[in-house]
Amino acid sequence: MGKALFRALLILLVIAVAVAGIIVYGLTRRGLSTRAEPTRAEAFLARSVRRLATPATLRTMPNPVEKTTEVLDDAMGHFADHCATCHANDGSGDTAIGRSFYPKAPDMKASATQSLSDGELFSIIENGIRLTGMPAWGDGTPEGERASWSLVHFIRKLPTLSAEEVERMEALNPKTPAEFREQEEARRFLAGDTAKPSLSPPATHPGH
Repeated sequence: MGKALFRALLILLVIAVAVAGIIVYGLTRRGLSTRAEPTRAEAFLARSVRRLATPATLRTMPNPVEKTTEVLDDAMGHFADHCATCHANDGSGDTAIGRSFYPKAPDMKASATQSLSDGELFSIIENGIRLTGMPAWGDGTPEGERASWSLVHFIRKLPTLSAEEVERMEALNPKTPAEFREQEEARRFLAGDTAKPSLSPPATHPGH
């Protein structure tokens, strides 16, 4: 066994023992509630493990999708439809669901997210993160990977997102049945349509 491999395994073992200790300590002191904030030690170890879990070739990989107006518009619609429920349209994570996770959905405008490489952001979108609320959106297709890389471009745009763009995204957010009925009734009223409206919202786009 080479020295480099032995050193890597030793580091992983130390991290695993430390994580296990922190988990046991957290469970005995704070229970299983997700209301509390992760400790600094938990956050540090989680970031370290996440980085180690991302292959170096992917971590340093540049975004293969060209950043164009069309790509950003498509990614904005995708984010509004799939991601904003947890992350909010502006990426702040300030939503009822985002605040309920452990750890809470991050403010993606902040340096903790923006300092990640494009490859790291892509890996998080594609593969998710275990023991958090972040699912794996990748479906193993070139189209799915392109959508994830496009989302990376949009995440970079979040710190400079305008109020007008946030307002555009609100129209693309998934609607609850009650919101859909209210919107449909208003549309029919303005159109002078007196027919009985449908009570079922349209089907959302499945998958990535």
